[in-house]
Amino acid sequence: MPPRILLLTALAMLAFAGNSLLCRLALRETAIDAASFTAIRLACGALTLWLLLRLRTVRQPMAGNWPGALALFAYAAAFSFAYLQLDTGVGALLLFGAVQLSMLLWGLWRGERLGLAASLGTALAAGGLLALLLPGASAPPLAAALLMLLAGIAWGGYSLLGRGQGDPLAVTAGNFLRAAPLALLLALTLLPRLSWDGAGLCYALLSGALTSGVGYAIWYSALPGLRASQAATVQLSVPILAALGGALLLGEALSLRLLLSAGAVLGGIALVLGSRQRRAGS
Repeated sequence: MPPRILLLTALAMLAFAGNSLLCRLALRETAIDAASFTAIRLACGALTLWLLLRLRTVRQPMAGNWPGALALFAYAAAFSFAYLQLDTGVGALLLFGAVQLSMLLWGLWRGERLGLAASLGTALAAGGLLALLLPGASAPPLAAALLMLLAGIAWGGYSLLGRGQGDPLAVTAGNFLRAAPLALLLALTLLPRLSWDGAGLCYALLSGALTSGVGYAIWYSALPGLRASQAATVQLSVPILAALGGALLLGEALSLRLLLSAGAVLGGIALVLGSRQRRAGS
């Protein structure tokens, strides 16, 4: 892999993990509420992506569509409300696992066949998520965990809706622009409960502009230099980076349950991706 692509890929993965860290940090350590965080993140992301499109040598109009915007809004809102109670690493693992499994299940629904290794990998990943949700002292709150699973399913749907829609940056910018008013409406419905402070506002702006807007732009710059299997596999690092960041920066515990579940989920998905790569090369 060329050094430039390697650097861009590493920066993109750090940005994706940073979204989880910034959201959890804002909701745990500042006065901002989940609805305000979501609205500010999406509005700032839309503005950043619009500016990036305007700065291109060849200007590209914003694209996107309402189904994609609804899926993006559902992801962002469920993501924020789930992080009111979830630790960073647990949330990232639930999100990532749900994204990958929902896309795998969609492929099965459309008639895609899984070999033995891929079937075992899918079962292992699903079992890892279920094990994380089983009752116990280190189990995450069920309602918050289900919200994060919903966020992952919504992001999986968003990814599927975006296939073949044209320039990824233009599509994402258009979807962010459409989703921002939806987040504002959500915030208005919760107006008596809204709250924020300077620190919370800064974290939301950073999440929208840097780890969302700029992060996606970096990822789209790296994608042409990656094979599909590489692009999928490298994202296995995101929950690990988020868990390490939560432990180092927020003092969150790396429980044995989380470590075992992460091994099962990420190992299972790696099995599926590896079997796909072998089939593509045969």
